[in-house]
Amino acid sequence: MRGKMVAGNWKMHGSLNENKQLLDAVIAGLNELNEARFVVCAPYPYLSSVQNALQSTNIAWGAQNVSQFEKGAYTGEVSTSMLRDFGCRYVIVGHSERRALFGENNFIVAEKYLAAQRAGITPILCVGETLEQREAEITEQVIEEQLAAVIELTGVESLNKSVIAYEPVWAIGTGKTASPQQAQDVHTFIRSSIAKKNAAIAKDLVILYGGSVKANNASDLFAMPDIDGGLIGGASLIATEFVSICRAVHH
Repeated sequence: MRGKMVAGNWKMHGSLNENKQLLDAVIAGLNELNEARFVVCAPYPYLSSVQNALQSTNIAWGAQNVSQFEKGAYTGEVSTSMLRDFGCRYVIVGHSERRALFGENNFIVAEKYLAAQRAGITPILCVGETLEQREAEITEQVIEEQLAAVIELTGVESLNKSVIAYEPVWAIGTGKTASPQQAQDVHTFIRSSIAKKNAAIAKDLVILYGGSVKANNASDLFAMPDIDGGLIGGASLIATEFVSICRAVHH
């Protein structure tokens, strides 16, 4: 039986002081909820303090990116073993901002996904289409290619130890949100395309929605049968919003 999950992606935000205030409020707001998984993905410099704040709570933590390489002359990169040193159980791979702004293609994303799994870290694999691609009606083709790169490298069985996040790129930070039905349609497509390769894995796969989820639309989105929770950007920086979203998935 697949569970529910909400992951917060802080992106490049935060300070030691702001993070403490945010986490104190989130911990207090979620401490009695245990039917869903909650995760915070913080910038690298804050992983130590986030670990200290969350290690005895019901909230897991992770990173927003990772190198596909284990070690070596890769100035500025961070490896999976470094993430493990700070207790990270999750890492986001293939976020649309990494793909669009930093040139990560489907193959690089697949390598990062594999590196995370080899280290025992659960990858949150982001897939999704741009506005141009949606208007050209190639959403399904784009997502199929993004998934295929991972499946070709690691096998469909690897999806047992992963989470997928569907993020319509046109709905990130724009204030636009896919309607619950639009989001459900793509989640259905993702699940059914994986089911063609392995029905049992598709049935148990956690698929999050990641496109401008807010407290006021979370319940409608999470009520959809194939939406198992959310990957939350801006709203994860506001404790009351994030707690409300987490409570919406809990019911």
